[in-house]
Amino acid sequence: MASNLIEDKRFKKLPSPEEIKTLDRDLRFHPVSVGRTNAFTPEEIERFNRQGYLKGYRIFDNTEIASIRTRFDDMLARVLAAGQHSYSIISAHLKSGMVHDILRDTRIVRYVTGLLGDDVVGWGAHFFCKMPGDGKAVSWHQDASYWPLSPSRTVTVWLAIDDADTENACMRFIAGSHHFGHLTYRLSEAGENNVLHQTVDGVEQYGTPMDDELKAGEVSFHSDLLLHGSEINRSSRRRCGLTLRYCAAQVRAGFGWDREGVIVAGSDPSGHWADNPRPLEDLV
Repeated sequence: MASNLIEDKRFKKLPSPEEIKTLDRDLRFHPVSVGRTNAFTPEEIERFNRQGYLKGYRIFDNTEIASIRTRFDDMLARVLAAGQHSYSIISAHLKSGMVHDILRDTRIVRYVTGLLGDDVVGWGAHFFCKMPGDGKAVSWHQDASYWPLSPSRTVTVWLAIDDADTENACMRFIAGSHHFGHLTYRLSEAGENNVLHQTVDGVEQYGTPMDDELKAGEVSFHSDLLLHGSEINRSSRRRCGLTLRYCAAQVRAGFGWDREGVIVAGSDPSGHWADNPRPLEDLV
């Protein structure tokens, strides 16, 4: 999570890098069993284990994603009118019935269970909306660096609200970088205009940069240890994506992050995670 995002005190604490370092976390990649029966083919599972991501899966048709986009446009207009910015909508599954529904959509969850197992928690939803010419980049980073979660069994689903391509600064992955464990990072300098606050330098030594080009309504999946980022949007088109965060129910969360859970598949026998209901009204 980003230090310059607006923190809503009703929801989870955004821990500092110093606080994160106090936790004893298992930050190793745990390969998915190829023999497991799921929505992915054995070849796709092998590719996820090797590259750390899969991309280009159609979830919502053109009519459905157009409706989602219209509702997001309304949400964004309210956020901007309140003096916030286009990256401010975090913990969106607890603030929007629409986002809660997307997080639990069986067309997405069936893929996620194929990567994480039968018992899965959705715990996060954050819009990354790059406006044309906003000057913001997302430096190379690993999601696991920011999250008080252990073990490292979390997957991000990146849903394209708008078409995302190299022209409007789609996300990029360093294929295979998840095999190197938790990497050394530095705090980003102000001149980098980084939406987040961490930068991993010299990423080419860890693998090959790959563009995550998606049509609106498509998704990609990536490991929490995979290096990824995106450049400044220099086009005249917006580039918005909704990140949906899922973990195996066995994962343990600190700093109150367990309170943001939604059980999307199976159960949580330990009772560690909350199971938040659909919001009765939109809070954004």
